[in-house]
Amino acid sequence: MDRLKRKHVVIGGTLLALLLALGIVQGRLEQAAAAQAKGTVQAPVFEVDPFWPKPMPNNWVLGQTIGLTVDDRDHVWIIHRGNDPGNLDRTEYAVPQAGGPRVSECCDPAPPVLEFDAAGNLVGHWGGPGPGYDWPQSNHGIAVDHKGNVWIGGNGPDDAHVLKFTRDGKFLAQYGKSGFHRAAAWTREKPVYEGHSNNLENFGRVAKIFIDPKANEAYLADGYLNKRVAVIDMDTGAIKRYWGAYGNKPDDTNLGRYNPDAPPAQQFRNPVHCAELSHDGYVYVCDRPNDRIQVFTKDGKFVKEAFIEKHTLSDGSVWDIAFSKDPQQRYLFVADGANEHVYIIDRQSLQIVTHFGQGGRQPGMFLGVHSIATDSKGNIYTTETYTGKRLQKFINRGMRAVTPRQGAPWPRSTTSTAR
Repeated sequence: MDRLKRKHVVIGGTLLALLLALGIVQGRLEQAAAAQAKGTVQAPVFEVDPFWPKPMPNNWVLGQTIGLTVDDRDHVWIIHRGNDPGNLDRTEYAVPQAGGPRVSECCDPAPPVLEFDAAGNLVGHWGGPGPGYDWPQSNHGIAVDHKGNVWIGGNGPDDAHVLKFTRDGKFLAQYGKSGFHRAAAWTREKPVYEGHSNNLENFGRVAKIFIDPKANEAYLADGYLNKRVAVIDMDTGAIKRYWGAYGNKPDDTNLGRYNPDAPPAQQFRNPVHCAELSHDGYVYVCDRPNDRIQVFTKDGKFVKEAFIEKHTLSDGSVWDIAFSKDPQQRYLFVADGANEHVYIIDRQSLQIVTHFGQGGRQPGMFLGVHSIATDSKGNIYTTETYTGKRLQKFINRGMRAVTPRQGAPWPRSTTSTAR
């Protein structure tokens, strides 16, 4: 009987141990399921730096803050529309547009092109009309190439060209002829412009410029009137190749308003807002009003696409793209100036992992987040158009557990903004 009793005790203990083990496993599974239900995944985490950039001199203010790039010295370059009085509020303009005496101490528009060092100090400024070139009617894209030259595009009515300057603002070249797209029916009272997306000598309101130093080529999101990606030789400005949506030959036919429930459009809508080249040779294109990213080879062969917040109307959801700084460029950072988010997207699957930002005027919020760029440390910079008129920095805090919707990424403590 004692032997039988001991046997039952052993069996009971074994069963109890198994039940405890199963309970632990079940608990862990439930925790994992709860975490999954909350949408907790690993992704890069960012915090806004409310002290960057530092105040500018001379009572300078920004107009609509459009173009953005980071050079190989981690200097941040922007171009804005402060030189256009129509884009400044009354409280931002101390001198009346018609001339006359100053009406207040505040404010004066900063020069169009501004250069900030990594610490946020303004270290360079220039730009505007000058001899030998046509300054854009509406400033838009900016890029700094591997030779230190600064490229500028515009999306004004007559902007059919791109400009190249030295980093201190000396004019080097103009590619394309301003006013090329004026139609035969054009009059001063009723201007008419026509797209020419298959023209090999001019551009159609270039939104953004991306530099490929290895091939000495520039990718142009061409853009606000044309409906194509154009690739040019950086020394001559000659167009080497171009393409439209799905790699099709571009067609300038007006597609009408975007309908999220209709079959995907076979052409880009205006504006084609960015064309970014990854390290592994794929071109990511912002088809902004169609709410989609299209991916191509460098020769314009279509690879895949993804829709981002597909039911966004008005200005569309895909405004600009930047890559994460790991060697594989695992993530895309996508600016959405309609929904006021920065999406963190897995580059291989093109699925949204999480997003940060929301509409508002405080640091970490957005009003018209327009452009996005990263520095060598993986920090993110954004600019805002419309009434946002702002440049912001978001510090990379590394990989952490995140939820799908992060809101404004405010620093966790007063010391967290130390760089």
